[in-house]
Amino acid sequence: MKLKIPASIRKWLILPPVLLGAGIFAWLMLHSREPQKKTPGELARVLRVIVVQPVNVVPRVLGYGTAKPAQVWRAVAEVEGRVVEVHTELKAGAFIKVGEVVLKIDPREYELAASQLESEIAEIEATLAELATQEENGRASLEIEESSLQLAKADLDRVRDLIARNDAAPTEVRDEERTYLAQKQKVQALQNSLNLVPKQRSTLQASLAVRNARLEQARLDLQKTVIHAPFDCRLADVQIEKGQFLRAGELLFEADGTGATEVDAQVSIDRLRNLLPPDAREQLGGIPDMDRLRELFDVEVTVRMRIGDFAAEWPARFVRLRERIDPDTRTLSVVVSVDKPYERAIPGQRPPLVRGTFCEVELRGQPLPERIVIPRAALHEDDVYVIDANNRLQRRAVEILFAQSDFLCLERGLETGDRVVVSDPTPAIEGMLVDPVEDESLSDAILSQARAGTGVR
Repeated sequence: MKLKIPASIRKWLILPPVLLGAGIFAWLMLHSREPQKKTPGELARVLRVIVVQPVNVVPRVLGYGTAKPAQVWRAVAEVEGRVVEVHTELKAGAFIKVGEVVLKIDPREYELAASQLESEIAEIEATLAELATQEENGRASLEIEESSLQLAKADLDRVRDLIARNDAAPTEVRDEERTYLAQKQKVQALQNSLNLVPKQRSTLQASLAVRNARLEQARLDLQKTVIHAPFDCRLADVQIEKGQFLRAGELLFEADGTGATEVDAQVSIDRLRNLLPPDAREQLGGIPDMDRLRELFDVEVTVRMRIGDFAAEWPARFVRLRERIDPDTRTLSVVVSVDKPYERAIPGQRPPLVRGTFCEVELRGQPLPERIVIPRAALHEDDVYVIDANNRLQRRAVEILFAQSDFLCLERGLETGDRVVVSDPTPAIEGMLVDPVEDESLSDAILSQARAGTGVR
């Protein structure tokens, strides 16, 4: 049951709280002090920083190009004829070992030509032998006739002496002179015949040389009727069949060598220069030979292929620099080679590096010891922002050696332990108070790239 308070009493119940509040207010007014002015404190700007430390920087460059075989065999028919035999695997994509017979052309025509020339050579050699015998016989006959000539001359002289003494008739002189002249004519005829022998021999020897040359050519043509693979290769499109007639100079097929695959990687010239040690750059003057160039470019090479989520890579080696600069991209072609790309294939992991594969080529130079690296974003024009010992913002000039991936390699400007601002300090006021927060993940990522980790560009 509720207690009912008369209305005349309820109106006086509000008076005690009012009097109590008035008393508290009066007491506060008597004992309160005037408000004190307080100077606001300096606010610290929160910025991300990394603590720089020296690291062995591996200069790296990426280039891109298309793979092609280091050796390409363009098989051409050197002689004409009908194909009488082909390799059992003479099809596109088949592998042919070095020295294997790819196809044979009917050799009978070339065998007949060689046989005919051999017969002609034998005939000329027999004629030369006969000429030598004739020469020998002629010289023997000449000696006899010359002796007879001397006897005839002696008889003529004797008769002339007799006539001078009137011991012989004049008719005897004419008979002896006739005999002497006849014998002299025989000697002259034999001598003329012998004088012709060297000319005859020279003519026969020249003819023999021509026949021998033709025989050598016929034998070469005979060898060309059998086509052997010059190196281990893989056939491209083939349209040769048994029984087909080939013309000399006709292209038969192409085959890619399996010993090595080359990639012409387009690389920026200034980045390529970073792969050379400073002392080696001065040695590039003049025209260095390829061995010297390979020695200067002492780089590790990796060739990669990326297709969607699939990636494969092969170790490679530097081969040479191409002869010209691309006028559009201002890049230079670096030729690298992957040896034995088929033997290094791993099913499901690394396919053979075949013609037409678009590749990424990574070149790694020799490490540069104890270098300071910073993120690209930390550079503002030619300066960086650092935090001093009093947590104040300072601007410092630096000199860049080269840029790579997401970092800059410095030549000078920072020391070990410096705290570099890596977030945007705008507005950047030198001397302002900073609350630095170390970004360890960014620092680890930059150091990993510098040590030849991932993320090369």
